[in-house]
This record gives sequence, C-alpha cells and structure tokens, in this order.
Amino acid sequence: MDSTALALAERIFLTVFPLFAIVLCGYLYGRYKKPDMALANQLNMDIFVPALIFFVLSDKSFDLVRYQSLAIGAALVILGSGLLLWPFCRLLKVQAKTFLPPMMFSNSGNLGLPLIILAFGEHALPAAIMLFIVEMTLHFTLGIYMMDHKTNPWRLLRMPIIIATIAGLSWSSIGLTVPASIASALDMLGQISIPLLLFTLGVRLITVDFSAWKIGVTGALLCPIAGILVAYAAQQLLQLSSEQFAYLIIFGALPPAVLNYIVAEQYNQEPKQVASIVLLGNMGALFFIPATLVFVL
Repeated sequence: MDSTALALAERIFLTVFPLFAIVLCGYLYGRYKKPDMALANQLNMDIFVPALIFFVLSDKSFDLVRYQSLAIGAALVILGSGLLLWPFCRLLKVQAKTFLPPMMFSNSGNLGLPLIILAFGEHALPAAIMLFIVEMTLHFTLGIYMMDHKTNPWRLLRMPIIIATIAGLSWSSIGLTVPASIASALDMLGQISIPLLLFTLGVRLITVDFSAWKIGVTGALLCPIAGILVAYAAQQLLQLSSEQFAYLIIFGALPPAVLNYIVAEQYNQEPKQVASIVLLGNMGALFFIPATLVFVL
C-alpha cells in the first residue's frame, strides 16, 4: 500500500471509528443498564440541537445563498429515493408506508452531522446543518402526511428545531451579531448535541430486532444505493462545487433515521418491519460509509 492510499485509509478510519465507537458505547450501556433515554432525547431535540442550529445560522459568516443549491439537492435525494424505490414495494410485497419512509428519511442528525464534520472539518458544519434541516422539515411534513393524510403541517412551526432555524436565519439576514457571552453559551450547548445523538442512537438500537431480517437486508442495500444514484442525477442539474457534491453523496449514503421507527410505532405502521429496516440499515453503514468516503475524500 503506497503512502497516498495509507493516508486515505487512516483518514477514513479516523472519521468513522469515533462515530461507531460512541454508538457502540451507547449500545453496550443500553444493554447493561437499560436506561430510559426519553428525557435525553427530548433535551437534545428541544435545547441542544436548536442551540447548535441557531449558533451556526445566526453567525455573520453564514451565507444562505451559498447553500441553497445544496438544500435543493438534499430535497431531490429524499424525494427521488422514494420515487425510485416505489416499484420495489410491489416486488417485495410490503406497504409503501412501511418501506418508503426509511428509504427517504436518513440519519442526517445522529450520523450525518458528526460524519461530515469529522470528514471535512468544522467549516463543513453549516452545510451539514442545512442537510439536516431539509431532512427534518420533509420528515415532519411529507413523512407524517404519508402516515396520516389528516395531519396538520402547521404543527411544524411549533418545533424548537424549526423555530431555531427561522430565528437563526432571520438574525443573520438583518446583520445582527450575537453577543460573545451568549454565543459562547450557545456553542457549548450545541456541542452536547452531536455526541449525545450518537450515544442515543446506540441505546435505541437495543429496542429493535431481526424478526423481519429479509426486508431489513433489502432496505440496507437499497437505501444508500438509491440515495447515491439520485445524488449523482441531481448533480447533473445543480452543478454543485466538488465539496458540496461530496456532502450530497454522503447524505445520499446515510442509513435510515431511527426516527422512522418511532413514527411507525406511533402510527402502528408495521413497526417491527420498520425496526429491522432501521437496525440493519445502520449496521450496513459500517460498510457503505467507509466505501463512500473512499470516493469523496
């Protein structure tokens, strides 16, 4: 192995190992202690993640126009993956409401944020935040509508993450500067969110099983393949910079979000099958994420 290949392998290892090490810690702790992570998850979604989003978006260096094409690309990856894999529902004899949401809505929070930051550095955080916002917005609008056509999309405006997004963009657009003391506090709160997202992902994985392993394995293969294919197609239209295209490819390669299982359980939409898709999809990321990093780094 020459020095270039060795350096690439080392960078991929240094990117991937911390992520899965923290997930493994969460999984092992969950198996041993069986903690109730509901409060930790609520704190993360209500305080820590919104603090991170507001801190990044309100920064005077954040340029919304710079990331608008990337945001469109993320939306295309989500919607395109659903359309591309829709015919497979009939072939696999599975309901579209069971199979398509995990294929569309990826782990852009628990895995995507820390992965992009570790792979590209802190300067990639705004892009990772933008991808996360697009995924979350579509998940809590289109995703919930797929489960229940009577859902009220206006409830999205009550979510702390969306409030932080609107507030951060508004603050930045009018040229205000967050006082240094407050910015430091927001930064510290936001720094809690990423490792906690990974840790809670590990704990969450102990609650799912392999009862529907066939559909889980199929989903683990199709989810990143479809995402990457649509990302390449979107690039032909958007002509993103090489770095933003790399972000979009990683976004397309991410496994299903754990939130898909929570939503399926809430709406009683075959949660065991969704659980297997989510679990095996995240296990498949052990292969797909390093393989994707080989091509983008």
